Amino acid sequence: MNERQRARRPGGRSARVAAEVHQAVTDLIGERGYGNFTVGDVAARAGVADSSIYRRWGSLATLLTDVALTRLNARSPMPDTGSLAGDLRTYAANVAREITGPDGLAVVRLAVALSNNGQQDLQARDDLRDERTRQLQSMLDRARERGEHAPDALDVLDHILAPMYIRVLFGMGPLTPDYVDGLVDRLL
Repeated sequence: MNERQRARRPGGRSARVAAEVHQAVTDLIGERGYGNFTVGDVAARAGVADSSIYRRWGSLATLLTDVALTRLNARSPMPDTGSLAGDLRTYAANVAREITGPDGLAVVRLAVALSNNGQQDLQARDDLRDERTRQLQSMLDRARERGEHAPDALDVLDHILAPMYIRVLFGMGPLTPDYVDGLVDRLL
């Protein structure tokens, strides 16, 4: 097996290094917050060379985006319950669980941090938004294929996600299942 095949093998060295780098980023964010560490800090924590991180991710912003997307996809995958109402309720409940958990607003903080820096960071922020919107759109497209009337992705962001994030950001009360389901009901 050549090096290229080995790097692509799931569970191989490449996957292990990625997991170690992701964990290092998560730990550093928890300890120092966004913007308070470098690729060198991540590399040292993960036990890899800086060049390995640059070769795979290209920049700290791209690495942070990859960590956020990997985490979102693992903890809050796009549901497929067979109905739009079921998908949106499950999706909203997952988001509510995520943003009220221990690392709650990590993705929001990442987006804010990336918005305040240079072009490379803005591109990483846009990539994060575009990928998650693409996933959300695939859920909405499935609903349309089943013959259901589905809102557009921006409506989901405006009517379900934004109110939840605002409540959490400003400490305006818990995200109870009734509250979250009510957001979905109002949208539909």
